[in-house]
Amino acid sequence: MKRSGKNRWLSASLRLVWAGASLVLLGSAEAGEAAGRPDVLFIMADDLRPELASYGSTAITPHLDRLARRGVQFDRAYCQQSLCNPSRSSLLTGRRPDFLRVWDNSTHFRTHHPDLPTLPQWFKDHGYSARCVGKIFHNWHTSEKGDPRSWSAAEFLHFAQQGANLAAVPAPLPPNLASPAPRPYGTSLPAAPLYECRDVPDEAYFDGRVAAEGVRLIEEPRDQPLFLAVGFWKPHAPFNAPKKYWDLYDRAKLPPLNPARPSGAPELAFHDSRELLGMPPERVEFTPEQVAEIRHGYFANISYLDAQLGKLLDALKRCGRLDNTIILFVGDHGYHLGEHQLWAKNSNFELDARVPLLIAPPDCRQAGGRTASMVELIDLFPTLVDLCKLPEPPGLEGVSLVPVLADTAQRVKPAAFTQAPRPAYFDREPGGQPTAMGVSVRTAEVRYTEWRDWHSGRVVARELYDHSQQPEERVNSVDDAQWARALAQAEMLLEAQFPRPSPGAER
Repeated sequence: MKRSGKNRWLSASLRLVWAGASLVLLGSAEAGEAAGRPDVLFIMADDLRPELASYGSTAITPHLDRLARRGVQFDRAYCQQSLCNPSRSSLLTGRRPDFLRVWDNSTHFRTHHPDLPTLPQWFKDHGYSARCVGKIFHNWHTSEKGDPRSWSAAEFLHFAQQGANLAAVPAPLPPNLASPAPRPYGTSLPAAPLYECRDVPDEAYFDGRVAAEGVRLIEEPRDQPLFLAVGFWKPHAPFNAPKKYWDLYDRAKLPPLNPARPSGAPELAFHDSRELLGMPPERVEFTPEQVAEIRHGYFANISYLDAQLGKLLDALKRCGRLDNTIILFVGDHGYHLGEHQLWAKNSNFELDARVPLLIAPPDCRQAGGRTASMVELIDLFPTLVDLCKLPEPPGLEGVSLVPVLADTAQRVKPAAFTQAPRPAYFDREPGGQPTAMGVSVRTAEVRYTEWRDWHSGRVVARELYDHSQQPEERVNSVDDAQWARALAQAEMLLEAQFPRPSPGAER
């Protein structure tokens, strides 16, 4: 029997209603299942090497130390590339930079993979309210959009230039008590001095406002579990924490600087440190007094960051949610403060590749423990999914660290991998492509790095550093016969992770 147009319309309408109802029911089921799951407080710092008191540093970090006592500290955690955008894109998608084809600060990770699920997006799609406060994804130089599909509401203070982080207080502005800085930081107008010390409240700078908004969201009434990502802008330059954090330190008692390059290291291992030194004709060379001021400012920034994190922990305790919250704190990559004649990041040296990582699940069996297990930032996505009993998206390249949280003696992988291109900021050079890529493997004994021609894959330089006796990476021992066994193992691991392209293969 032939149906009338009206009947066909009714049938189609009923199918749409049924489909909509099904989606609502599925969504309700997902939300109901999520209701009993723990909250997640995911905290990321910018440009923070493991300069925490719990890691043996002279940095004053009482609140991070409090978090370390509550959870597990990972002493050998490594980023996949020591630059903001590649590292954050890799961590938040669980994929390595080579898969993403993101090795610079300009390329959005969705350029080549528009539908790739992110860590917060996955939680949002499984019943969580996913919120972003501060810098979580990179503040792309070419876009203010962030990644809206990852979040349940608009991002807060997620995009700005670091050089725009000026003290914002009612006039008159308190005086700068630091010595005159050699240059401004960044290109925004007006740009902040590279360092300054003013007696202003925490909220005068970005991170004080980030902490206040994070506290508000923690204490906000809600009917869903919360995935709250809080991205602090510090200790990234400019070095301009409020005066009370500078006052915590006696500059004469900060660790001495050894600026020497490792003997035998190839020139490709280094870069021009343009982020702090600038580019000709504005390039500067720091005086010893300016070096001391910068290093002091970096430590002040760390303590300022620590105080903001403390506000989040206090809010969780105050509203009774501390015992049902997984807290994860991580740095996006490390940093150089004049060591190896380098400033800032973008190398394969340990100081750039190694990051602080603290994970504190509720009722942590190993609370206060430390682990030497090799871990990578791509492991954080599967770890949080595992802890919250969510299904795991296909294709993640990391592994869950839950076994290590249960037993700090456990090892989940034999090595960690980091990479760095040359030129370091190739996207701002003519041609817009690297000429070489340094790929690096860190085992328990050594760090081994190969510098490869970008197009042919031919190895043009090598480095091997002994971490059992010289963790400061002072001598390139790649030709030392006593390291032949460790070198062979490292070469095998590196080739398995970064197989050299066939001649003529497209990059």
